[in-house]
Amino acid sequence: MDRFLKQRMKMVDTQIRARGVTDERVLRVMEKIHRHLFVDEGLIDQAYNDNPLPIGDRQTISQPYIVALMTAALNLTGKEKVLEIGTGSGYQTAILAELAERVFSIERIASLAAGARKNLDFLNYFNVAIRVGDGTYGWREESPFDGIIITAGAPKVPRILLEQLAIGGRLIIPTGSRVSQELLRITRLSEDVNEIKTEAMCGCRFVDLIGDHGWNA
Repeated sequence: MDRFLKQRMKMVDTQIRARGVTDERVLRVMEKIHRHLFVDEGLIDQAYNDNPLPIGDRQTISQPYIVALMTAALNLTGKEKVLEIGTGSGYQTAILAELAERVFSIERIASLAAGARKNLDFLNYFNVAIRVGDGTYGWREESPFDGIIITAGAPKVPRILLEQLAIGGRLIIPTGSRVSQELLRITRLSEDVNEIKTEAMCGCRFVDLIGDHGWNA
């Protein structure tokens, strides 16, 4: 028996749909995926609350609404190749795996990457490749990507990631200071990496994007 089913349904109805996320594919997937499997055992009863939760190593699993908002902003149809920067516990990765054809995810902390791989394998998400390293460099050999999602706050948009975005592809990233960011959706319009469309989505606060093209540790 799925004792968390009612909590997931309530989470989607009150935290996500009620705030304006209307992509039915995203809503259905978030009703399906067991978020409690991606948090520490001591926090299971808080898994469907309207807030981020710690996952160790000073990292967090994002608030469900933010996960839904960022995912919906990619406008996925099921045929895309997506790059995720910041695997964390693998929750956002699992949602992307349901909605895209292939997912490539980079995590700088090896223990988190190993835990995420275990979670994803347990749930049979085998269309995900995970690599440990500096995510601010992207995954050039697998580019271009139809979507790129960065789950950490950056001082600015790394140009190297824009270069790995397909024409018409969308990049979702929080940028700003270390204490406050603005969530952006950037669409690449042509071969010229400078020809982009930038849309501000909302204010937010993420952990730091650490790397050569992000913040120093």
